[in-house]
Amino acid sequence: MNTQSRTKPAALPRIRLGNGCSARNLPLALADQHRALPVGRVVRAVLKPRPTRGWDSQLAVDLAIGAGFASIGPVLYRKEAAYLTLERLYSLSDTVGSGMKLLVVGLNPSPYSADTGIGYARPGNRFWPAALQAGIASIDRDPRHALRYHGLGMTDLVRRTTRRADQVSTNEYQAGFARVARLVQWLAPRAVCFVGLGGWRNIVDAKAKAGIQASQVGCRPVYLMPHTSGLNAHARLEDLAQHFACAASLAMRS
Repeated sequence: MNTQSRTKPAALPRIRLGNGCSARNLPLALADQHRALPVGRVVRAVLKPRPTRGWDSQLAVDLAIGAGFASIGPVLYRKEAAYLTLERLYSLSDTVGSGMKLLVVGLNPSPYSADTGIGYARPGNRFWPAALQAGIASIDRDPRHALRYHGLGMTDLVRRTTRRADQVSTNEYQAGFARVARLVQWLAPRAVCFVGLGGWRNIVDAKAKAGIQASQVGCRPVYLMPHTSGLNAHARLEDLAQHFACAASLAMRS
């Protein structure tokens, strides 16, 4: 009598983050995990930071999404620890944390940014030259340095990577806007700067113009500016640098 041997499926790799540290350290810790894993890898994650205001299962999912993961299935939240199953997406991670002066919110990652792990990294994009000229960053294409030494955080409305921003649906923008609003309310940067008019116009005000906005996000003031892509011929480098300077000034006044 022939019998077939059956092998148990391999257990998913496990990661444990937090270890009693502040929940505000989790975004960068999750970003490190994202960078270390191949696209498509599924892991089981336990997030257990030190108990703090605002920490719950929704925030755990928000931080995982912001780090470039998809949360699969239900989230178990027990004794202030969140248990998630995460899939590493072809995406980009947030660079956010405590003490932010200005949070920059883009539309969604390009393939070049997803490959390099740096937002706006493509040659020809004026984000970093404008940020350096405005003094909100001092090292080119180094978001962690900008966060640590200048209080400049970076995220996107949508974490799905596309070649063009018009490939993102309104529903994705709406869900992403809600996530960003919760992130802002939790981390409380002094001001928020949306880079690219399309996302804000799609969700908040279809007739919005660049500058300080009447509506706030997460109880923080908002500055809206044109996209820094080299394809946006209507905005010169000097104009973009001035927009960043105005956004930084808004943050200093708040």
